[in-house]
Amino acid sequence: MPYPDLQTFIADLERRGQLRRVRAEVDPDLEISAIADRMSKMPCPEGASGAPPTDPVHGAKGGLGLLFERVRGSSIPVAINVYGSYARVRLALGCESFEALAERVQKLIKPEPPPTLMGKLKMLPELAKIASYPPKVVRSGLCQQVVRTDDADLRSLPIIKCWPYDGGDDGEVIVGRAARDRSSPNDAATGLSAGRYITFAGIYTQPPGGGERNVGMYRIQATGTKSAIFHCHVHHDGARHHRLYAARGEPMPVAIVLGGESVLPYAATCPLPPNVSELLFAGFLNGSGIELVPCKTIPLDVPANAEIVIEGWVSPDEREREGPFGDHTGFYSLAEPFHTLRVTAVTHRRDPVYPTTIVGKPPMEDYYLGKATERIFLPLLQMLIPDLIDYHLPIFGAFHNFAFVKIRKQYPYQARKVMSSIWGAGQMMFTKFIVVVDEDVNVHDEQDVLFHVGANVDPRRDTVIVDGPLDILDHAAPYEGAGSKMGIDATRKIPGEGVVRAWPRELEMSPQVAERVARRWSELGL
Repeated sequence: MPYPDLQTFIADLERRGQLRRVRAEVDPDLEISAIADRMSKMPCPEGASGAPPTDPVHGAKGGLGLLFERVRGSSIPVAINVYGSYARVRLALGCESFEALAERVQKLIKPEPPPTLMGKLKMLPELAKIASYPPKVVRSGLCQQVVRTDDADLRSLPIIKCWPYDGGDDGEVIVGRAARDRSSPNDAATGLSAGRYITFAGIYTQPPGGGERNVGMYRIQATGTKSAIFHCHVHHDGARHHRLYAARGEPMPVAIVLGGESVLPYAATCPLPPNVSELLFAGFLNGSGIELVPCKTIPLDVPANAEIVIEGWVSPDEREREGPFGDHTGFYSLAEPFHTLRVTAVTHRRDPVYPTTIVGKPPMEDYYLGKATERIFLPLLQMLIPDLIDYHLPIFGAFHNFAFVKIRKQYPYQARKVMSSIWGAGQMMFTKFIVVVDEDVNVHDEQDVLFHVGANVDPRRDTVIVDGPLDILDHAAPYEGAGSKMGIDATRKIPGEGVVRAWPRELEMSPQVAERVARRWSELGL
């Protein structure tokens, strides 16, 4: 089963030998992130990685979860890298394997009705369970044991700086451009050094007048005692909600939620279909609805079991320079104007733990959350694209740059049809390179995929370039959030797909002989 709160999760990781307490004092300014970066590239303890056969190299990394007990400038401990391995993500989601959870998702989105009356009666408990997934509002919760409004102060939180030029000058992070002679956007008088970011919080918003809650995981740059900057890309629901408020000239209420049930960080990162609530999905993962409590100063509800909640209002028109920020692409995303956030309350448990993360060149903590999504959402993607057998988002693609896709080819240009379908499937629209291979190719073996690209592709005949939306963070795109994408058809070519010569058979040993050799291997002294 998933864990009811962050501290229970941490305690179990420690019991399993998957978390280390650090009792020496550490600096939240770069030092915590440098330690976490190094730890995320280290091997997991023996047997603790939970690496699947499809990822024998990167899946064995991730090191340990970390709990820093003494953080300079704050009395609150910091947890980081607690989701930083396949095994730890599976524990957080309460599943034995991502494939088993994918089967549950498939039954939820496309249930097979049983043919008999007895079968229908057996389904009743499962249907009753589904009714318990929506969130439930309760009167009180751990997250409000301590309430600070007038004395709310972001400086009391151990907010980290991840990379050296975070919150600095664009000129420092752009090759060949001199830094401008001007001070950091954060004033030293606030007591917060430049570039402190909240990185592992669920950001809760709702459209005006209520409606479905949205939970996203967006970075928040802390700029002062009660001030921050709300960073949310135009494609996200949080930005859509803000546009609705801004059109009315009203500030938008926002809650920044740290901790809670162990399924919540994962649910906040999921590319769910439109109008599917992250809290409903979290309840499904949790096996019961997430309990919520009303905020103290804004009209939103937040998880009762959270560690820390920051309440505030996002201005409809006031903007500040946000960034640069060292991102999951392995590069700094550049500074841009985003809307100001005014903090009205900070509530927390009596002895809270502050969860955070660092993103950058993988593998890092976000890599394992992303790979979980790749496996768990395969049934949903197959429902949208029935041709799809399997897919793989390779680590070097930073999730949006590459997708390897396997199909059972049955007609000419089927690979191109699949490419178009993927570019039309939610956040898969950001995929910059799609490689389509035949069903006998292992998409999780990157060398196998590249072998078939080299063997089966004529660049003029078998590639297609289209224009469309791209990830906002793609610095190679000629325009922000827009540019070109390439599809590569690495399947065997058949008549009707342009000029196709006789196609040879790929080398493969006789299965009977291979089996005989395997039986005789020890006999042969090998």
